[in-house]
Amino acid sequence: MREMEVIIDTEEIAEFFYRELLQRGYTPSEEESDVLADITFDYLIEKSIIDEDSEE
Repeated sequence: MREMEVIIDTEEIAEFFYRELLQRGYTPSEEESDVLADITFDYLIEKSIIDEDSEE
């Protein structure tokens, strides 16, 4: 069985947080969404969910 490569992109994470926060009544700035994305990416690395080398 072939393993599928998943690319995790901080820009995609930032867009996801932005949309989700808007749906919940918050209006984050672009910078705030970017910070949340960076924190999330770092968390995923720390928990070994992704490999730091995945950031390409």
